[in-house]
Order: sequence, then C-alpha cells, then structure tokens
Amino acid sequence: MYALFDEAGKLLAGRILSESESALQVELESGKRVKVKAALVLLRFAQPEPSALLQAAEALRPQIELELAWEFAPEAEFGFAELAAEYFQDPPTTAQQLAALLRLGEAPHYFRRAGKGRYKKAPAEVVQQALAAIEKKRQIQAQTEAWAAELAAGQCPPAVAQQLYKILFRPDKNAPEYKAVVHAARSSHTAPLLLLQRAGAIRNAYEFHWQRFLFDQFPKGVGFAALPPLPPLPENLPLATVQAFSIDDSSTTEIDDALSLQGLGGAEVTLGIHIAAPGLAIEPGGALDQVARQRLSTVYMPGHKITMLPDAVVQAYTLDAGGARPALSLYLRLDAETLELRGSETRIEQVPIAHNLRHDQLDQALSVDWLQNPAAAPGAPLPEAIVALRPQLAFLYRLALHCKARREAVRGKPETFTRPDYTFALQDAPPEGPTGDERVQIGTRSRGAPLDLMVAEAMILANSTWGQWLADCGVPAIYRSQASLAPGIKVRMGARALPHAGIGVACYAWSSSPLRRYTDLVNQWQLIACVRHGKAAALAAPFKPRDTALLVVISAFDAAYTAYAQFQNGMERYWTLRYLQQQQIGELSASVIKDGLVRADTLPLVLNAAGSAGLARGTPVRLRLGDIDLIGLEVSASVIEQLARTAPTGAESAEPEPDEEDEAALAPALALAVDLDDDAESETLPPSDSASEVAEVAAPNEAAHKAAP
Repeated sequence: MYALFDEAGKLLAGRILSESESALQVELESGKRVKVKAALVLLRFAQPEPSALLQAAEALRPQIELELAWEFAPEAEFGFAELAAEYFQDPPTTAQQLAALLRLGEAPHYFRRAGKGRYKKAPAEVVQQALAAIEKKRQIQAQTEAWAAELAAGQCPPAVAQQLYKILFRPDKNAPEYKAVVHAARSSHTAPLLLLQRAGAIRNAYEFHWQRFLFDQFPKGVGFAALPPLPPLPENLPLATVQAFSIDDSSTTEIDDALSLQGLGGAEVTLGIHIAAPGLAIEPGGALDQVARQRLSTVYMPGHKITMLPDAVVQAYTLDAGGARPALSLYLRLDAETLELRGSETRIEQVPIAHNLRHDQLDQALSVDWLQNPAAAPGAPLPEAIVALRPQLAFLYRLALHCKARREAVRGKPETFTRPDYTFALQDAPPEGPTGDERVQIGTRSRGAPLDLMVAEAMILANSTWGQWLADCGVPAIYRSQASLAPGIKVRMGARALPHAGIGVACYAWSSSPLRRYTDLVNQWQLIACVRHGKAAALAAPFKPRDTALLVVISAFDAAYTAYAQFQNGMERYWTLRYLQQQQIGELSASVIKDGLVRADTLPLVLNAAGSAGLARGTPVRLRLGDIDLIGLEVSASVIEQLARTAPTGAESAEPEPDEEDEAALAPALALAVDLDDDAESETLPPSDSASEVAEVAAPNEAAHKAAP
C-alpha cells in the first residue's frame, strides 16, 4: 500500500511500512524513511507505483478544462476526489484524483484553497477579474517579446524611446519597456547602452548627456511656469553719487556686481562694491522665491545656460550700463597710501552704471605695465572711455595685489595660478541650445589677469566683510569655511561664521551673485534686514537664529550645485573631445598628474594614459590618442615619448599638489541602472562629492572671475 502526502507544500509518495492512529512510517522511492502525520495523507493506493502514478496524472492534468471544472464543482467546500468524481467518473481512478489535485493547485483564480486537499470555487466576478488580469499579463508578455525582438534587430520601439532615460538610470524593473531592453540585451549578448545606440534610441551623444541631465534635474522642463507680474522697481531708493562699472565676459547677462571709486587723489579713497538687489523684489516664500529655490543656481554649459531666475527678473535687476539700478552697496573707506581699512557702510540704493567692461575685449590691452606705469601704452588700442578709467583701474589693481598678499600671509602660502581658464565658443549654436554638431573653438584666459584679480579680490572683500557683519548682528547666514589647508580638508557650507583657510579670511558668506545663486539671494535678504533694522535685524530677518530652514537650503543647494558643476564638467569634456575630432588631433603633449593620469598642456583634458604609470608628477610626455567615446566621454591614449623637463621659473617653480579639480576633470564612469538580472535591485547613480571650490570655475564663460572660494 502506498500513501500520497503533503510535506511543506510538496507532494510526496511512498510505501507504507507501518501505521498507527496518528502517524505513518513511509519509505520513499529514494529509500529514505519518513514519519508522516496521518492528517497530511491525501491518498492511499495499492497501484500503480508512485512514479507511474505521477506520470499518468501529469498526462491527465492538462486535459482538465478549468472553466468546465469550475462549472462542475460544488458550491460548498469540496475535496479534490469529489471534483474528480464529478469531472471524470464515479469512482475516479487514482491517477484522475491526483490529476484533479494538481490542476486545482495551479488554478487559484478559479479555486481557493480551504485546507489540505480541500477547495472552494471562487465567485464568478472574481474569476472574471482574474482571467482579465491573466490575459493582460499575457498581452504584456507578448508585447515585451515583440519589443525585445525589434531592439535585437536594430530598431527602437517608440514606447522604449520615450522611457529611455528612466530605463537607463531610474527604472521600474516590472515595466515591460525595461524588461524588453533586458531580454534583448541578454538574447543578443550586447550591453544595454550599445544595444540602444544601435537601435537608434540615442540620436547623438550630446542629446544623450543633455536629456540625461534634464531627466535627473529638470524633469518638468527648463521653461518657467506663468508667474505673477514682477513688482515695480523701488522708487524711493536714494541715488548713489558714483559712476560704477562692471567687469564681465561679453556673454554675461546676469551682471551681479559693479565697482566704483571716490576720493582718488586724496588721503582717503572709498571703494564701492555694488551688488544687484533682486532681494528687494523677491519675497521669501513667494512665487519667485519658489522658482529660485527649486533651481538653486544658474546652470552653465558651453553655448547655453539655464538661468535660476526668469529673464524678466534678470533684465530688471542686472547691472546693465546706461541707467541706475537697485543695488546693495558696500562702501569701504581705505587709506589711500597704506590701503588699510578705516570703516565700512552698507546701503540700499540706486546705483548709476556707467560702463560694462568685458574681459575678452580688454584683457590683452590692460597689461600690468599699463596699470602700474603711467607712461606705458596699452597692449592694444582702447576706447577713450576706458582710458579715462585708468586711474580707477590702476588703484583697483594695486588694492587687489595688497589684498591678495594679505590673504596669502594668513593662508601661510601663496596662491599659484599655473593653469589657464579655458573658454568655449560654439559657432552658429541655436538660441534654444546646441545640437552637438557645432564647430567649437577653445580659448584661454590666464588666471589672475589684472581685471580678473580686481573683481575677485573685491568680491572676497564683500563676502568676508558682510559675513562678519551678519555674525556681529546675530543674523544667521550661509557661510563657506575650510578648517585648514591640510590634504583632505574640504570646503564646507554651514550656518556658522568659521574661518576659510583656503582664502585666508575669518569668515566668508557668498553674497555677490544673487541673480544666479540662491545662497547669495538668501544672504542678501539677511543683509537687507540688517540695513533696515540694525540691532533688531535678528528678529526681522527672513531666517531667524537656529532656523532649521536655513540648513535645508544649504543641503539642497550643495547637492544641486554639485550636480550642475558635474554636468558642466561633462559638457566641457564633450566639447573638448569634439574639438579633437574636428581638428583631427592625433597627438598631444601632456604632464603626468599621478600614476596613470595625465593633463593635456593646451586643452582642458585630463585622461588616463597607458605607459604613464610610475612617472613622477609633472613629467612631460607626448601622447598618441586613440578611439573617442562621446557617450562615455573617454578617449584612449598611450605615452609615445617622455619629453625633457623645462626649467621652472616664478610661480611655476612651485609644483601644485594634486587637487579635487584633477579628479573632477575626469568624467565619471557612466552608471547605468539597467541590469541584466531581472531580480537585482536597481543601482543608483553614485553620490557626488562636494563641489568644493569648483564654484565659478564651473562657469568659465560667464563667471570665472567672481571669487569662487
């Protein structure tokens, strides 16, 4: 005699060796002997043997039509033998009973389990819903297989194309579009990204990087929603008695700052640092604030940008020449001889802007000799209006050198500028942004050029002076600090006025770019409260002491600013690689940064180079370039020659230590969330490091001069 029993949901059968009232001793076909509770026994039979019985039942099982069986099944609870008797014959064979048991177990949408071998038929409406779901699943599976076949054949279904970036970077692994890519990649033995490229889902590399960034940072698009009218410009502000001028690149539209000088030729000179004041129009918590807080910063890239604020706000408050503009002005009274600070004052006023000077038009003409030697001629012809500014520019340059030297004394070592800033110009780029096929020109601008240094030191003066004033008033603000210059000590953002060792100042609060950085707009609101309310500003400012909302802003800004900087680095790397292609450059001179990593001498390009491992930092080499991957932003290279070192002079004699910029210059490996393992959890993009001092260096065409630290 044999027994069929249920052990942990698995059907087993064997010969009965002995039996008591509550249990059986059963020998399985493997020879193993088990003790089975009598309540778990489903069938007792004398023949056939268990293996033959299972074979016969498996043959009968698909013959049982579930819909017909459901019709025949009793309304009340029933056992599998009862269903077999109704469906086949009475009495049913052992094989028919086992077939009924197996069939019932695989059809939960028709029959609900009520106990060991016991079932109850599902209500008609439940059956219909279940059948509809099964049919839908079948159709989805068929659609998934069809999409997978198209992808493997080199065609991209529209549904997959629409979900491309979600599939690659933030997929729903139960979605048919994702499964189609996985199945096609597996069946064709092709990496998912390469598969999608071959299928035409990725039109070109530029579009891929651009759409990936929008998907991650601007999922609703880069346009501005309808906003209420901009409040009118303040009419009751006093008019400053200065003629200010700004210094920017020609591409700059968000002109945040301007400078003025009064008292030249006397014992005391007053330096005016004038910052655009959108904080007068944007109410904390208002509609415009929500827009700025969502974006947190202007995004820069070669040939295009995404502004933090709508164009109407920018145009109303940018410091364009030709009229008076609302500004938050810091006036610093300086000893004309020693340049020591005698006092400061902050005002809210209208500032006449006389000139918008442009780096790219004046850097070559305004030489150090022309600024320091009254008899020297400019490096190129200058308009009379600029020549008339020579005394002011000469004083600003002398002041900038003085401030830089003073900061370097605090830093404990000089700031060195051994590498230029690179600029990118795209020919015939459409207003809505590049397509990726434009011709690119890469130029340079030396770090620390006179105009650059003037503005940089003025902004450091403003940000450090205002930062200390906010702290003295007990008004919280957003600060940047660095505990020391020791390796690994990064710049941090916080709400405490702490020293910034990298700059050499007691505290530093970004306040000079409120049109394009949300932190500066927040600090401007706090400064406006100090101007208007004095010692009571702590109670009147939008952000109060110990306000956790300020910490939320800091965290959000740091994350967004880092992501924006990484994107710009990637786009600059893209255009550098396109430049190599367009100019058909096959070899480059470079210098070793560290094992395996080199920096091109004349292009903004850091890359891995075979053959550079083991060479000392700074070793000049000649590279042969290989394949360029515009999706992965990589170029293969190998060292073909080690060049002779040239004797360093001046600032170049101090070889800079490796810095974060060296690491950030290498585009991160493309992190895809699409996985060939259906059951694997989604990978996420790797967390980004702090932007640290990328700052305006991340916007070389528009803002590289504005005191990044």
